[in-house]
Amino acid sequence: MNLANKILIALLLGIGIGLIINILNLGAIAWVDQYIINGVFHVVGKLFVNALKMLVVPLVLFSLIPGIIGIGDIRLLGRIGTKSFALYIATTAIAITTAIIFAVGFKVGVGSSISIEAASDFEAKEPRTFADTLISIIPPNPIQALAQGDMLAIIFFSIFFGIALLSVAKRAPELIKVIDQINATVMQMVTMVMWFAPYAVFCLLAKVIAELGPDIIGSLAKYFFVLIAALLFHMLVTQMLLLKLFTGLSPAKFLKKIRTAQIFAFSTASSGATIPITLKAVQDRLGVNKSVASFSVPFGATINMDGTAMMQGVATVFIASLYGIELGLGGYATIILTAVLASIGTAAVPSVGTVMLVMVFDQVGLPAEAIGLIIGVDRVLDMVRTSVNVTGDAVVSTIVAKSESRLDVDIYNDPDAGMLDEGDVGIHLDETGNIKPS
Repeated sequence: MNLANKILIALLLGIGIGLIINILNLGAIAWVDQYIINGVFHVVGKLFVNALKMLVVPLVLFSLIPGIIGIGDIRLLGRIGTKSFALYIATTAIAITTAIIFAVGFKVGVGSSISIEAASDFEAKEPRTFADTLISIIPPNPIQALAQGDMLAIIFFSIFFGIALLSVAKRAPELIKVIDQINATVMQMVTMVMWFAPYAVFCLLAKVIAELGPDIIGSLAKYFFVLIAALLFHMLVTQMLLLKLFTGLSPAKFLKKIRTAQIFAFSTASSGATIPITLKAVQDRLGVNKSVASFSVPFGATINMDGTAMMQGVATVFIASLYGIELGLGGYATIILTAVLASIGTAAVPSVGTVMLVMVFDQVGLPAEAIGLIIGVDRVLDMVRTSVNVTGDAVVSTIVAKSESRLDVDIYNDPDAGMLDEGDVGIHLDETGNIKPS
Protein backbone atom coordinates (compact mmCIF):
# COMPACT_ATOMS: atom_id res chain seq x y z
CA MET A 1 0.00 0.00 0.00
CA ASN A 2 1.39 3.42 -0.91
CA LEU A 3 1.81 6.17 1.66
CA ALA A 4 -1.12 8.29 0.41
CA ASN A 5 -3.61 5.47 0.98
CA LYS A 6 -2.13 4.71 4.40
CA ILE A 7 -2.60 8.36 5.39
CA LEU A 8 -6.19 8.39 4.13
CA ILE A 9 -7.02 5.26 6.14
CA ALA A 10 -5.33 6.77 9.21
CA LEU A 11 -7.40 9.93 8.79
CA LEU A 12 -10.68 7.99 8.69
CA LEU A 13 -9.66 5.80 11.64
CA GLY A 14 -8.64 8.88 13.64
CA ILE A 15 -12.02 10.53 13.06
CA GLY A 16 -13.82 7.28 13.97
CA ILE A 17 -11.89 6.70 17.19
CA GLY A 18 -12.27 10.38 18.14
CA LEU A 19 -16.06 10.21 17.68
CA ILE A 20 -16.27 7.02 19.78
CA ILE A 21 -14.31 8.64 22.60
CA ASN A 22 -16.43 11.79 22.45
CA ILE A 23 -19.86 10.16 22.08
CA LEU A 24 -19.20 7.64 24.88
CA ASN A 25 -17.67 10.42 26.98
CA LEU A 26 -14.56 8.33 27.55
CA GLY A 27 -12.55 11.53 27.97
CA ALA A 28 -14.16 11.93 31.38
CA ILE A 29 -12.19 8.87 32.53
CA ALA A 30 -8.98 10.23 34.05
CA TRP A 31 -6.55 7.71 32.59
CA VAL A 32 -8.08 7.98 29.09
CA ASP A 33 -7.75 11.77 29.16
CA GLN A 34 -4.26 11.77 30.69
CA TYR A 35 -2.59 8.86 28.92
CA ILE A 36 -4.44 8.57 25.60
CA ILE A 37 -6.00 11.89 24.52
CA ASN A 38 -3.42 14.22 26.10
CA GLY A 39 -0.82 11.47 26.26
CA VAL A 40 -0.21 9.31 23.20
CA PHE A 41 -2.41 11.29 20.78
CA HIS A 42 -1.04 14.66 21.86
CA VAL A 43 2.64 13.65 22.06
CA VAL A 44 2.80 11.71 18.76
CA GLY A 45 0.91 14.40 16.86
CA LYS A 46 2.98 17.21 18.35
CA LEU A 47 6.28 15.44 17.68
CA PHE A 48 5.36 14.99 14.04
CA VAL A 49 4.24 18.61 13.58
CA ASN A 50 7.46 19.76 15.27
CA ALA A 51 9.48 17.56 12.90
CA LEU A 52 7.78 19.20 9.91
CA LYS A 53 8.31 22.68 11.33
CA MET A 54 11.94 21.79 12.00
CA LEU A 55 12.43 21.21 8.26
CA VAL A 56 10.58 24.26 6.95
CA VAL A 57 13.34 26.87 7.33
CA PRO A 58 16.25 24.77 5.98
CA LEU A 59 14.00 23.46 3.20
CA VAL A 60 12.93 26.93 2.03
CA LEU A 61 16.47 28.31 2.33
CA PHE A 62 18.29 25.46 0.62
CA SER A 63 15.68 24.80 -2.07
CA LEU A 64 15.09 28.42 -3.04
CA ILE A 65 18.78 29.28 -3.54
CA PRO A 66 19.58 26.37 -5.92
CA GLY A 67 16.18 26.95 -7.55
CA ILE A 68 17.23 30.48 -8.47
CA ILE A 69 20.61 29.18 -9.68
CA GLY A 70 18.70 26.66 -11.78
CA ILE A 71 16.63 29.40 -13.41
CA GLY A 72 19.87 30.93 -14.63
CA ASP A 73 18.21 34.15 -15.81
CA ILE A 74 17.20 37.04 -13.56
CA ARG A 75 14.55 38.14 -16.05
CA LEU A 76 12.95 34.68 -15.93
CA LEU A 77 12.93 34.87 -12.12
CA GLY A 78 11.13 38.19 -12.43
CA ARG A 79 8.50 36.62 -14.67
CA ILE A 80 7.97 33.66 -12.33
CA GLY A 81 7.68 35.96 -9.32
CA THR A 82 5.31 38.37 -11.05
CA LYS A 83 3.06 35.60 -12.37
CA SER A 84 2.97 33.84 -8.98
CA PHE A 85 2.14 37.03 -7.09
CA ALA A 86 -0.54 38.09 -9.57
CA LEU A 87 -2.21 34.66 -9.54
CA TYR A 88 -2.13 34.40 -5.75
CA ILE A 89 -3.72 37.83 -5.32
CA ALA A 90 -6.30 37.17 -8.06
CA THR A 91 -7.34 33.78 -6.64
CA THR A 92 -7.65 35.27 -3.15
CA ALA A 93 -9.92 38.03 -4.48
CA ILE A 94 -12.02 35.43 -6.33
CA ALA A 95 -12.15 33.29 -3.18
CA ILE A 96 -13.49 35.98 -0.87
CA THR A 97 -15.96 37.20 -3.51
CA THR A 98 -17.26 33.63 -3.75
CA ALA A 99 -17.50 33.44 0.04
CA ILE A 100 -19.54 36.65 0.26
CA ILE A 101 -21.89 35.43 -2.49
CA PHE A 102 -22.43 32.18 -0.56
CA ALA A 103 -22.93 34.03 2.74
CA VAL A 104 -25.41 36.55 1.33
CA GLY A 105 -27.16 33.98 -0.86
CA PHE A 106 -27.76 31.59 2.03
CA LYS A 107 -28.50 34.48 4.44
CA VAL A 108 -26.00 33.22 6.99
CA GLY A 109 -26.71 34.69 10.44
CA VAL A 110 -30.25 35.82 9.59
CA GLY A 111 -32.71 34.62 12.22
CA SER A 112 -29.99 33.11 14.41
CA SER A 113 -30.73 32.74 18.13
CA ILE A 114 -27.08 33.01 19.18
CA SER A 115 -26.48 35.34 22.10
CA ILE A 116 -24.08 38.19 21.36
CA GLU A 117 -22.95 38.05 24.99
CA ALA A 118 -21.09 34.82 24.15
CA ALA A 119 -18.38 36.94 22.56
CA SER A 120 -17.42 38.75 25.75
CA ASP A 121 -14.71 36.26 26.77
CA PHE A 122 -12.63 36.69 23.61
CA GLU A 123 -9.63 39.01 23.82
CA ALA A 124 -8.60 40.25 20.40
CA LYS A 125 -4.90 40.62 19.63
CA GLU A 126 -3.54 43.52 17.65
CA PRO A 127 -2.89 42.38 14.05
CA ARG A 128 0.25 43.39 12.18
CA THR A 129 -0.45 46.32 9.85
CA PHE A 130 0.11 46.09 6.11
CA ALA A 131 2.91 48.66 6.40
CA ASP A 132 4.65 46.54 9.05
CA THR A 133 4.30 43.51 6.78
CA LEU A 134 6.04 45.35 3.94
CA ILE A 135 8.81 46.62 6.23
CA SER A 136 9.43 43.13 7.65
CA ILE A 137 10.17 41.72 4.19
CA ILE A 138 13.78 42.95 4.48
CA PRO A 139 15.19 41.47 7.72
CA PRO A 140 17.60 43.67 9.72
CA ASN A 141 19.08 40.43 11.02
CA PRO A 142 18.72 37.41 8.69
CA ILE A 143 19.92 35.02 11.40
CA GLN A 144 17.12 36.22 13.67
CA ALA A 145 14.62 35.83 10.81
CA LEU A 146 15.78 32.24 10.30
CA ALA A 147 15.53 31.52 14.03
CA GLN A 148 12.01 32.99 14.27
CA GLY A 149 10.80 31.38 11.03
CA ASP A 150 9.76 34.73 9.50
CA MET A 151 8.89 33.36 6.04
CA LEU A 152 8.69 36.60 4.05
CA ALA A 153 12.08 37.69 5.37
CA ILE A 154 13.58 34.25 4.72
CA ILE A 155 12.22 34.19 1.17
CA PHE A 156 13.62 37.67 0.49
CA PHE A 157 17.05 36.79 1.90
CA SER A 158 17.13 33.50 -0.02
CA ILE A 159 16.22 35.23 -3.30
CA PHE A 160 18.75 38.00 -2.68
CA PHE A 161 21.48 35.49 -1.81
CA GLY A 162 20.56 33.32 -4.80
CA ILE A 163 20.71 36.26 -7.23
CA ALA A 164 24.08 37.33 -5.82
CA LEU A 165 25.41 33.77 -6.06
CA LEU A 166 24.11 33.48 -9.61
CA SER A 167 26.06 36.60 -10.59
CA VAL A 168 29.32 35.05 -9.29
CA ALA A 169 28.50 31.47 -10.26
CA LYS A 170 31.70 30.94 -12.23
CA ARG A 171 33.77 31.88 -9.19
CA ALA A 172 31.81 29.81 -6.66
CA PRO A 173 31.04 26.39 -8.19
CA GLU A 174 32.01 24.61 -4.95
CA LEU A 175 29.54 26.65 -2.88
CA ILE A 176 26.74 25.97 -5.38
CA LYS A 177 27.53 22.25 -5.23
CA VAL A 178 27.50 22.23 -1.40
CA ILE A 179 24.13 24.04 -1.25
CA ASP A 180 22.69 21.59 -3.77
CA GLN A 181 23.94 18.66 -1.67
CA ILE A 182 22.42 20.16 1.48
CA ASN A 183 19.13 20.56 -0.39
CA ALA A 184 19.19 16.88 -1.39
CA THR A 185 19.87 15.93 2.23
CA VAL A 186 16.99 18.04 3.56
CA MET A 187 14.64 16.50 0.97
CA GLN A 188 15.72 13.05 2.18
CA MET A 189 14.90 14.15 5.73
CA VAL A 190 11.40 15.09 4.50
CA THR A 191 11.05 11.62 2.98
CA MET A 192 12.09 10.00 6.26
CA VAL A 193 9.69 12.10 8.35
CA MET A 194 6.83 11.31 5.96
CA TRP A 195 7.10 7.61 6.76
CA PHE A 196 5.62 8.35 10.20
CA ALA A 197 2.77 10.38 8.71
CA PRO A 198 -0.05 7.79 9.01
CA TYR A 199 0.52 7.36 12.75
CA ALA A 200 0.71 11.10 13.32
CA VAL A 201 -2.39 11.87 11.23
CA PHE A 202 -4.34 9.25 13.20
CA CYS A 203 -3.30 10.81 16.53
CA LEU A 204 -3.89 14.41 15.42
CA LEU A 205 -7.41 13.72 14.17
CA ALA A 206 -8.37 11.43 17.04
CA LYS A 207 -7.41 14.11 19.59
CA VAL A 208 -9.25 16.96 17.83
CA ILE A 209 -12.47 15.00 17.29
CA ALA A 210 -12.37 13.47 20.79
CA GLU A 211 -12.19 16.96 22.31
CA LEU A 212 -14.64 18.77 20.01
CA GLY A 213 -17.06 16.08 18.88
CA PRO A 214 -20.09 16.67 16.67
CA ASP A 215 -21.94 18.87 19.17
CA ILE A 216 -19.62 21.86 18.66
CA ILE A 217 -21.35 22.61 15.34
CA GLY A 218 -24.77 22.98 17.02
CA SER A 219 -25.97 26.57 17.05
CA LEU A 220 -23.38 27.62 14.47
CA ALA A 221 -24.51 25.00 11.95
CA LYS A 222 -25.51 27.41 9.20
CA TYR A 223 -22.28 29.41 9.43
CA PHE A 224 -20.28 26.17 9.58
CA PHE A 225 -21.86 24.47 6.58
CA VAL A 226 -22.07 27.58 4.38
CA LEU A 227 -18.35 28.19 4.89
CA ILE A 228 -17.56 24.51 4.24
CA ALA A 229 -19.63 24.63 1.04
CA ALA A 230 -17.89 27.81 -0.13
CA LEU A 231 -14.44 26.33 0.63
CA LEU A 232 -15.17 23.09 -1.23
CA PHE A 233 -16.65 25.00 -4.18
CA HIS A 234 -13.53 27.13 -4.47
CA MET A 235 -11.19 24.14 -4.21
CA LEU A 236 -13.06 21.68 -6.42
CA VAL A 237 -14.64 24.05 -8.95
CA THR A 238 -12.91 27.44 -9.12
CA GLN A 239 -9.32 26.27 -8.68
CA MET A 240 -9.81 23.29 -11.00
CA LEU A 241 -11.38 25.51 -13.68
CA LEU A 242 -8.36 27.82 -13.46
CA LEU A 243 -6.04 24.83 -13.76
CA LYS A 244 -7.88 23.52 -16.82
CA LEU A 245 -8.19 26.97 -18.41
CA PHE A 246 -4.52 27.94 -18.08
CA THR A 247 -2.85 24.54 -18.56
CA GLY A 248 -5.31 22.18 -20.27
CA LEU A 249 -4.27 19.48 -17.77
CA SER A 250 -6.58 17.02 -16.05
CA PRO A 251 -8.00 18.31 -12.73
CA ALA A 252 -8.79 14.71 -11.69
CA LYS A 253 -5.14 13.71 -11.94
CA PHE A 254 -4.14 16.87 -10.09
CA LEU A 255 -6.50 16.19 -7.16
CA LYS A 256 -5.32 12.60 -6.90
CA LYS A 257 -1.67 13.60 -6.83
CA ILE A 258 -2.03 16.48 -4.38
CA ARG A 259 -4.15 14.42 -1.97
CA THR A 260 -1.30 13.68 0.45
CA ALA A 261 -0.50 17.39 0.88
CA GLN A 262 -4.21 18.15 1.40
CA ILE A 263 -4.45 15.53 4.15
CA PHE A 264 -1.34 16.90 5.86
CA ALA A 265 -2.75 20.42 5.67
CA PHE A 266 -6.07 19.21 7.11
CA SER A 267 -4.30 17.41 9.97
CA THR A 268 -1.88 20.19 10.94
CA ALA A 269 -4.01 23.25 10.03
CA SER A 270 -0.76 24.95 9.03
CA SER A 271 0.31 25.86 5.50
CA GLY A 272 3.79 26.52 6.83
CA ALA A 273 4.20 23.11 8.43
CA THR A 274 2.94 21.50 5.21
CA ILE A 275 5.53 23.21 2.97
CA PRO A 276 7.87 20.16 2.89
CA ILE A 277 5.00 17.87 1.83
CA THR A 278 3.57 20.34 -0.70
CA LEU A 279 6.98 20.96 -2.23
CA LYS A 280 7.66 17.25 -2.62
CA ALA A 281 4.22 16.59 -4.14
CA VAL A 282 4.46 19.53 -6.57
CA GLN A 283 7.93 18.51 -7.78
CA ASP A 284 7.81 14.72 -7.70
CA ARG A 285 4.12 14.02 -8.35
CA LEU A 286 3.05 16.95 -10.56
CA GLY A 287 6.32 17.43 -12.43
CA VAL A 288 6.84 21.13 -11.63
CA ASN A 289 10.49 22.06 -12.12
CA LYS A 290 12.42 22.79 -8.93
CA SER A 291 13.28 26.29 -10.16
CA VAL A 292 9.56 27.17 -10.08
CA ALA A 293 8.36 25.03 -7.15
CA SER A 294 11.11 26.14 -4.75
CA PHE A 295 9.90 29.73 -5.18
CA SER A 296 6.14 29.46 -5.68
CA VAL A 297 5.34 26.95 -2.90
CA PRO A 298 6.93 28.74 0.10
CA PHE A 299 5.84 32.08 -1.38
CA GLY A 300 2.28 30.78 -1.66
CA ALA A 301 2.32 29.40 1.88
CA THR A 302 3.17 32.92 3.01
CA ILE A 303 0.79 35.11 0.97
CA ASN A 304 -1.79 32.77 -0.60
CA MET A 305 -4.58 32.45 1.95
CA ASP A 306 -7.69 31.72 -0.13
CA GLY A 307 -9.33 29.66 2.62
CA THR A 308 -8.49 32.21 5.30
CA ALA A 309 -9.90 35.05 3.19
CA MET A 310 -13.10 33.05 2.63
CA MET A 311 -13.52 32.55 6.36
CA GLN A 312 -13.11 36.28 6.87
CA GLY A 313 -15.79 37.01 4.25
CA VAL A 314 -18.40 34.58 5.60
CA ALA A 315 -17.62 35.48 9.24
CA THR A 316 -18.01 39.21 8.58
CA VAL A 317 -21.39 38.76 6.86
CA PHE A 318 -22.46 36.39 9.67
CA ILE A 319 -21.55 38.76 12.51
CA ALA A 320 -22.98 41.78 10.68
CA SER A 321 -26.31 39.91 10.38
CA LEU A 322 -26.30 39.11 14.10
CA TYR A 323 -25.76 42.78 14.94
CA GLY A 324 -28.32 43.91 12.35
CA ILE A 325 -25.74 45.90 10.39
CA GLU A 326 -26.36 46.40 6.65
CA LEU A 327 -23.02 46.20 4.84
CA GLY A 328 -24.08 47.19 1.32
CA LEU A 329 -21.94 47.07 -1.82
CA GLY A 330 -19.38 49.45 -0.31
CA GLY A 331 -19.04 47.24 2.74
CA TYR A 332 -18.58 44.12 0.63
CA ALA A 333 -15.93 45.87 -1.48
CA THR A 334 -14.14 46.89 1.71
CA ILE A 335 -14.22 43.31 2.97
CA ILE A 336 -12.74 42.02 -0.30
CA LEU A 337 -9.93 44.59 -0.38
CA THR A 338 -9.09 44.30 3.31
CA ALA A 339 -9.14 40.49 3.34
CA VAL A 340 -6.85 40.32 0.28
CA LEU A 341 -4.37 42.66 1.94
CA ALA A 342 -4.72 40.85 5.28
CA SER A 343 -4.03 37.50 3.64
CA ILE A 344 -0.61 38.76 2.52
CA GLY A 345 0.34 39.42 6.12
CA THR A 346 -1.23 36.27 7.55
CA ALA A 347 1.36 33.86 8.92
CA ALA A 348 1.10 30.23 7.81
CA VAL A 349 0.26 28.89 11.28
CA PRO A 350 -2.93 27.45 12.81
CA SER A 351 -5.86 29.80 13.61
CA VAL A 352 -3.98 33.02 12.80
CA GLY A 353 -6.85 33.93 10.45
CA THR A 354 -8.99 34.77 13.49
CA VAL A 355 -6.41 37.37 14.51
CA MET A 356 -6.38 38.92 11.04
CA LEU A 357 -10.18 38.96 11.16
CA VAL A 358 -9.85 41.82 13.65
CA MET A 359 -8.52 44.00 10.84
CA VAL A 360 -11.48 43.15 8.60
CA PHE A 361 -14.01 43.75 11.39
CA ASP A 362 -12.44 47.11 12.18
CA GLN A 363 -12.81 48.28 8.57
CA VAL A 364 -16.57 47.63 8.49
CA GLY A 365 -17.30 48.80 12.04
CA LEU A 366 -17.86 45.44 13.76
CA PRO A 367 -16.64 44.81 17.33
CA ALA A 368 -13.57 42.58 17.54
CA GLU A 369 -15.08 40.80 20.56
CA ALA A 370 -17.66 39.21 18.25
CA ILE A 371 -14.97 36.83 17.02
CA GLY A 372 -15.59 34.92 20.24
CA LEU A 373 -18.88 33.72 18.75
CA ILE A 374 -17.20 31.65 16.06
CA ILE A 375 -14.05 30.61 17.88
CA GLY A 376 -15.61 27.32 19.00
CA VAL A 377 -15.87 25.82 15.51
CA ASP A 378 -12.82 27.54 14.08
CA ARG A 379 -10.45 24.63 14.73
CA VAL A 380 -12.32 22.30 12.36
CA LEU A 381 -12.85 25.07 9.79
CA ASP A 382 -9.16 26.00 10.03
CA MET A 383 -8.25 22.47 8.98
CA VAL A 384 -10.48 22.63 5.90
CA ARG A 385 -9.38 26.10 4.79
CA THR A 386 -5.70 25.13 5.16
CA SER A 387 -6.32 22.32 2.67
CA VAL A 388 -7.79 24.92 0.31
CA ASN A 389 -4.72 27.14 0.78
CA VAL A 390 -2.31 24.29 0.00
CA THR A 391 -4.31 23.24 -3.06
CA GLY A 392 -4.13 26.82 -4.32
CA ASP A 393 -0.34 26.85 -3.86
CA ALA A 394 -0.06 23.72 -6.01
CA VAL A 395 -2.46 25.04 -8.68
CA VAL A 396 -0.55 28.31 -9.10
CA SER A 397 2.80 26.47 -9.14
CA THR A 398 1.52 24.19 -11.91
CA ILE A 399 0.09 27.08 -13.95
CA VAL A 400 3.29 29.13 -13.69
CA ALA A 401 5.48 26.12 -14.54
CA LYS A 402 3.34 25.28 -17.58
CA SER A 403 3.47 28.88 -18.83
CA GLU A 404 7.26 28.86 -18.61
CA SER A 405 7.64 25.38 -20.18
CA ARG A 406 9.00 24.10 -16.87
CA LEU A 407 6.42 21.39 -16.27
CA ASP A 408 7.17 17.75 -17.08
CA VAL A 409 3.82 16.66 -18.55
CA ASP A 410 4.93 13.01 -18.61
CA ILE A 411 5.39 13.07 -14.83
CA TYR A 412 2.04 14.86 -14.41
CA ASN A 413 0.22 12.20 -16.44
CA ASP A 414 2.06 9.24 -14.88
CA PRO A 415 -0.14 7.98 -12.00
CA ASP A 416 2.83 6.35 -10.27
CA ALA A 417 5.36 9.19 -10.64
CA GLY A 418 6.85 10.27 -7.32
CA MET A 419 4.96 7.66 -5.31
CA LEU A 420 6.52 6.99 -1.94
CA ASP A 421 6.51 3.63 -0.23
CA GLU A 422 8.42 2.24 2.73
CA GLY A 423 11.25 1.10 0.51
CA ASP A 424 12.15 4.71 -0.22
CA VAL A 425 12.86 5.56 3.39
CA GLY A 426 15.78 4.94 5.66
CA ILE A 427 19.08 3.07 5.45
CA HIS A 428 19.26 -0.22 3.57
CA LEU A 429 21.70 -3.06 4.23
CA ASP A 430 23.02 -5.73 1.88
CA GLU A 431 23.30 -9.44 2.67
CA THR A 432 26.52 -8.92 4.67
CA GLY A 433 25.07 -6.13 6.79
CA ASN A 434 26.88 -3.27 5.06
CA ILE A 435 25.12 -0.05 4.11
CA LYS A 436 24.05 0.11 0.48
CA PRO A 437 22.55 3.00 -1.52
CA SER A 438 18.77 3.44 -1.25
